[in-house]
Amino acid sequence: MSLARKWPMALVALILVTSAPAVAEAGGARSTIRYTEHGVPHIVAKDFDGLGYGYGYAAAKDNICELANGYLTVSAQRSRHFGPDGTGNSALSSASGNLNSDLYFQRIIDEGTVERLAAQPAPLGPRAEVRELVSGYTQGYNRYLAETGPDGVTDPACRGADWLRPIDELDVYRHFYAIATVSGQGALADGTVTAAPSQPVASDTDHTATAERLKAGLERTLGTGELGSNGIAIGSEGVAENAGARSVLLGNPHYPWHGGRRFWQSQLTIPGRFDVSGASLLGVPLVQIGHTANAAWTHTVATPRTFGLFEVPLVPGDPTSYLVDGRPEKMTSSTVRVAVKQEDGSLGEVQRTLYGTRYGPVLTSATGVPLPWTGQSAHALRDGNAANLRGLNTWFGLNQAQSTGQILRALTETQGAPWVNTVATDRAGNALYSDVQVVPHVTDELERDCGTPLGHKLFAASAVSILDGGRSSCAWGTDADAVEPGLFGPARLPAQQRRDYTLNANDSAWLANAREPITGYPRIVGTIGTERSARTREALSRVEEVLSGKGFSTDSMKELLFAEHSKMAELAAPDAAKMCAAFPDGQAPSAHGPVDVRTACDALAGWDHSYRLDSLGSLLFERFVLNLGSAGGQWLTAFDPADPVRTPNTLNTGAAAVQTAFGNAAAELRDAGIPLDARLADYQSVTRNGVRIPLHGAPHQLGVLDVISPVWDARRGNVEVSTGSSFLQVVAFGRDACPDASTLLTYSQSADPTSPYFADQTELFSRGEWARGRFCERDILASPALHVVPLR
Repeated sequence: MSLARKWPMALVALILVTSAPAVAEAGGARSTIRYTEHGVPHIVAKDFDGLGYGYGYAAAKDNICELANGYLTVSAQRSRHFGPDGTGNSALSSASGNLNSDLYFQRIIDEGTVERLAAQPAPLGPRAEVRELVSGYTQGYNRYLAETGPDGVTDPACRGADWLRPIDELDVYRHFYAIATVSGQGALADGTVTAAPSQPVASDTDHTATAERLKAGLERTLGTGELGSNGIAIGSEGVAENAGARSVLLGNPHYPWHGGRRFWQSQLTIPGRFDVSGASLLGVPLVQIGHTANAAWTHTVATPRTFGLFEVPLVPGDPTSYLVDGRPEKMTSSTVRVAVKQEDGSLGEVQRTLYGTRYGPVLTSATGVPLPWTGQSAHALRDGNAANLRGLNTWFGLNQAQSTGQILRALTETQGAPWVNTVATDRAGNALYSDVQVVPHVTDELERDCGTPLGHKLFAASAVSILDGGRSSCAWGTDADAVEPGLFGPARLPAQQRRDYTLNANDSAWLANAREPITGYPRIVGTIGTERSARTREALSRVEEVLSGKGFSTDSMKELLFAEHSKMAELAAPDAAKMCAAFPDGQAPSAHGPVDVRTACDALAGWDHSYRLDSLGSLLFERFVLNLGSAGGQWLTAFDPADPVRTPNTLNTGAAAVQTAFGNAAAELRDAGIPLDARLADYQSVTRNGVRIPLHGAPHQLGVLDVISPVWDARRGNVEVSTGSSFLQVVAFGRDACPDASTLLTYSQSADPTSPYFADQTELFSRGEWARGRFCERDILASPALHVVPLR
């Protein structure tokens, strides 16, 4: 349908000839939403209240069920509506069920944590403009819900639900607080809401084994390797001479395709004052990954652990009192009450007494690993983000930034980035890497002097500290430039600005640029001189390869991502093909006996090492690498810190574990009825509204930049995506005043299967195509899909 048929011609003429201010104020609209292709809203208002109003309305229209589910969660009402045994909301905590989720969030409510933080002046509390945005957002969300009513919601996930309700500003702040703390206290929610004094038990002296279990549990809970991202910033010395650009940025976060941690795309404009485009996690009325007219940025999940533990010695005979410097202190205790839906539909109540210390809540397990509350000691948790509502100010500052210097200033002055690195470029040709975020002030010296025996092992393995809570001198330190006590100040955290490139693929800061490694930061920030992931090695290899040629353009950056080249395949596939051909009678060993692999050998030998749709044999290699895991002995050439991009290498094809992993992979495909030389497109897909959409990409272990974490079905192959490439952007700044931007939201704007924007970009993603990023007025008004919604 043409624009003229949607709107009167007089209005069409007004749109096409006027500027943004006139559109925003036409008819006295509080906010104006201008939709372009794929349902992307360009929201214009004369103030931040109106901007938030339009954002809240448009976000609710696309994702009311996901948003409402989040507000239900942070208001501790899941058990009331769904019963105590249902799964929790993994987007906002790692609580294993509704009851634990509600107990965790009800404790936050009872303690008035978010109210106290929101009442503080900036920079610790929200700045005035953020308060206006949140106020407007709340009203816009409520307007949409009032217009539709629960019964008018089209998404079957919540149509007619009794838990669809209006929200207030506190709901929005609580939701952001949950996001900020999800990698700290939220990750350990179960352990804090089930903590109670136990009978004395013998202490576990095998600290190495316990530390390894804790490390594995944390990696599993925090999604290490699943939740991640790539950020590549190319400065003026790295762009092609004929590209017409001064810098190019790739933003490629790997985030959940389902649930409350989906991204949603928008542009926010107050003419002459504020103009930013990009995407944010649902419910955050600011752009979190995006660009302004002159600067662009993205984030990657960072390596610093944002929390730590303290072991407190207990007063003999009194398990709820502990000693600090020999003086007894009584634990705090509070009775938390949660309404619970019974089997007969009636409401009951669960009460639980929860305990705390000067450091934070007591916990008796961490990601399922017991930390017993004995007669001698107990453990307490401190989260570096426990007072972080100021991250809203951080992203407001990024939304205003016009240079990498201003981006770094926003990060430094607010120090509210909760658990992410920042990679950025600007029109002047700068490339920035920054790990200025929330990092507990635990120096290597403090850990050495104050770490417990288990703490020493855990800190070495995963940078999580367990300090002696019986000595006040073992509390976290602080820096003079830290925004909040207990944190490292920005000057102590890694940052690097260059004119060639910076990048991050979820490893530590060490090789943000392979030509100038970053060193000198504390262990808690990350490792130095250690093996990099296959994905980091792929990013460094490909960037250096392009720089040694003609340099980058927007097209070559997009091609870099969708080339789907696998570093693991480059390193191991040729040797795997030779191993395959050498198996006697073509039979590889597997856990269930020999398996015929003859059809795989030629496919692997002729494979181009990519995960494109037409790749043959790539699915077998993927299952091989996943079966191989991270067990030692798979490489003949060990890691060399002097050659970190090329080592380790050379597959150890003589190792029994390597041969069996290959056979196990072949057996998996055989049992699923999948040919060993199958085309990837035939067995890796998602289904949306009955339509099968094939997908390129591969799990992070394969060293592919375009990460897809597929859901494996033993009978059909990869049939869904849990996490992976989400909001993609390539942004270049050149001679044109308008940024050259291409974007793609892989799972599309709406989670509502009745929406036209439920799978349209997923189909684009399948085809390897991008959407045009419309930022300047001329581009927005030229959109063939332009549709204007004034909100009065």
